[in-house]
Amino acid sequence: MKHLLKLADLTTEEIISILNLADRLKKERKNGINHTYLAGKTLGMIFQKASTRTRVSFEAGMYQLGGNALFLSDRDLQIGRGESMEDTARVLSRYIDAIMIRTFKQEDVENLARYSSIPVINGLTDYAHPCQVLADLMTIREYKKNLEGRTLCYIGDGNNMANSLIVGGIKTGMKVRIACPSSNKPDAKIMEWAEKNGDFICTEDVFLAAKDADVLYTDVWASMGQEHEIEERRRIFKNYQINDEVLKVAKSDAMVQHCLPAHKGEEITTEVFDKHADEIFDEAENRLHVQKAVLLKLLMPEIN
Repeated sequence: MKHLLKLADLTTEEIISILNLADRLKKERKNGINHTYLAGKTLGMIFQKASTRTRVSFEAGMYQLGGNALFLSDRDLQIGRGESMEDTARVLSRYIDAIMIRTFKQEDVENLARYSSIPVINGLTDYAHPCQVLADLMTIREYKKNLEGRTLCYIGDGNNMANSLIVGGIKTGMKVRIACPSSNKPDAKIMEWAEKNGDFICTEDVFLAAKDADVLYTDVWASMGQEHEIEERRRIFKNYQINDEVLKVAKSDAMVQHCLPAHKGEEITTEVFDKHADEIFDEAENRLHVQKAVLLKLLMPEIN
């Protein structure tokens, strides 16, 4: 594992290894055990999209492991004035030990990694959100004890979250159900891969997708950069909501996940969100532990 650009690049064994290490780090932190594995190491964090959980979890994670994190926005770097990702990668590789980037184009992340001599982590693109889904898988495993054979149902936009949940779910032996409008399906190549490699369904029927689900998952109807489309998206996605009626067709002990921030009353009702808040905020907390595990796997792969 040289980089974390998308979950498709990882083997099932690598994903499980990250989750196992994240579990250990979480348990040890709860017991007051801290490590300085990354003392003297620096993570550069490039943000072309704003963030709460990504920034805080990576920054706090580096600090807790004894290292340092640098917040780098467009205003702090010459990429904001046209310097290429390739040249940015070459320069940063000589100063720091790893790069995390949260941006729009997957191509930019891939180029950064191609020209970098240090690990690159995808903190989010319009195509994929691998760190979030690793935290999701960690949380599902905490609540359900295992992933293999479980049914994961995602309801909403076929966006970066849907893309990464499909891959992460299939690779860990889950059955994946996607409910979305025909106009907003996940990436076609990812769906083709899923149909060949796992138990996968993509449908417009929310209740068909949610039937007997162990996990119900959703995301905002308008992602960052799509705010100008909000009225049209409200019309398209008005029936794609996790609510009490959807919960009735899922398993009686189904859990609910949301990558946050949530727009309650749109993709999820306030009542369902509040009822499942512990699960959702455990999911948010687990971003910290997964981030730390990813950093260690990339910078100190001998640690398990």
